Amino acid sequence: MSLMPETSSSPLPRQVADTYVDALIALDPITGTYLGVKESAGLLPDFSPAGQEAVAELARDTLALLDEAERRPGAETDAERRCGRLLRERLTAELAVHDAEEGLCAVSNMRSPAHSVRMVFTVMPTETEEDWEAVGRRLRAVPAALEGYRASLALGLERKLLGGPRATATFVDQLTEWSGGSTGGRGWFEEFAASGPESLRPELRTELAAASRGATEAVAELRDWMRDVYAPAVADAPDTVGRERYQRWSRYFNGTDLDLDQAYAYGWSEYHRILGEMRTEAERILPGAGPWEALAHLDVHGTHIEGVEEVRVWLQNLMDEAIEALDGTHFELAERVRRVESHIAPPGGAAAPYYTGPSEDFSRPGRTWLPVDGETRFPVYDLVSTWYHEGVPGHHLQIAQWVHVADRLSRYQATIGGVSANAEGWALYAERLMDELGFLPDAERRLGYLDGQMMRACRVIVDIGMHLRLEIPADSPFHPGERWTPELAQEFFQRHSSRPPSFVESEMTRYLSMPGQAIGYKLGERAWLLGRANARAAHGDAFDAKAWHMAALSQGPLGLDDLVDEISRL
Repeated sequence: MSLMPETSSSPLPRQVADTYVDALIALDPITGTYLGVKESAGLLPDFSPAGQEAVAELARDTLALLDEAERRPGAETDAERRCGRLLRERLTAELAVHDAEEGLCAVSNMRSPAHSVRMVFTVMPTETEEDWEAVGRRLRAVPAALEGYRASLALGLERKLLGGPRATATFVDQLTEWSGGSTGGRGWFEEFAASGPESLRPELRTELAAASRGATEAVAELRDWMRDVYAPAVADAPDTVGRERYQRWSRYFNGTDLDLDQAYAYGWSEYHRILGEMRTEAERILPGAGPWEALAHLDVHGTHIEGVEEVRVWLQNLMDEAIEALDGTHFELAERVRRVESHIAPPGGAAAPYYTGPSEDFSRPGRTWLPVDGETRFPVYDLVSTWYHEGVPGHHLQIAQWVHVADRLSRYQATIGGVSANAEGWALYAERLMDELGFLPDAERRLGYLDGQMMRACRVIVDIGMHLRLEIPADSPFHPGERWTPELAQEFFQRHSSRPPSFVESEMTRYLSMPGQAIGYKLGERAWLLGRANARAAHGDAFDAKAWHMAALSQGPLGLDDLVDEISRL
């Protein structure tokens, strides 16, 4: 059966890409929900090996259609060329991961089918009874979705494709929390279902309660299997993946075939540069103190926000103020792009803040999420540049702008065709831009920004270093000449971070279970800076930063190789 509609003749790359989105939504209703597709609301994907293969077969069929489309008249225009370039790169990278059967060992503390199932409920509409009926249908679909995921992991065990023991242990703990914890309280799905308005009719509330209990039972069953069967089977497996798997995942997350040894050296060069700047700012805060002594001082004596709701409102105001200051001066923002919401993240996830994009019609706006992990006191130095990263002018401006200019892109480019390093690189570039523009006027905020920059440089070092077991350079102040291990990586990361051990523990588990993703922040920022420098050199005094920003944000996502090429020419 043809992937293209029967009425279609001679499709061009953008039409092929959009047809792919439609077909993918049918296989992956979680993606449909993030896009605001109403018909997806009560469904969940098939995470079994057969379900994974169906998605891969769709990718293969789409690439065959793209081969034909790129030979047709009209395919040479910039719009068609960019879309085809992205679609080919993304589907090829995704198929490389699938064909290596990475989906049979997908265990992580933040990126697995189980995490996707839970998180999709947080972006579902919940205003009407019809919305809550869809919630009920999706809750009833949770057991089958988790069983499909378990079947994939079980096949991975048979084929000796194993998730890491550290990620497995963390995941078991998360499943325990989602299922109600060791005390046997209500599980996460039950709490979510119970949050429905009192105006719901009684029989619907009863149905939601029953469906959520079934979802909780399914989570507990998966937890028991992971604890009793999976964890013992992977106990002796390595947490690191080695060069071949790392290179494949690096392509997936970064959209480029990196020279990993050169990227590792770049991480160290950034480490030394940032450390020098941190020492300067630390001296301004606490004379004679080093960077992390000064940050510890700020934890006690620096500016703080007290209260969870208070910090949510403060972060909302921070983004609103950034929009007012930047719109018309450094960006030109559509009214619907100017809307972004600050939220507190649901418990039981990873420790890092994150962003979720708007629905295609902007009925659900972009949202930033702050995990609080029981905390009620929040240092400002740790929040300001982070929210420039997650919100404005970071993730929100880029991702919402893609949705806003969807009529000039393909639907694929505007929604699901993102490349992690492109988006994370823009967000880190956005932090640096705010520093360049003077939005970090005091040593407290600037040291917090540099602390975040140091974290991203350390990510490059430890992520590549421990997965490839590289040697620590002779000029390193930390264990020179030794080879990286996860234990050394965690110690190094903790020494160079203001964040608590629980955050560092979560981060290290993330790097071990998502190899190649964490390096994209710094390497993506490098690509954005290089593209800007090339464009500025080409235009000279006529370079218009505002026009360049909007043109760059409006071209849609690209892998890092293609990104530098395209934005250098704007």
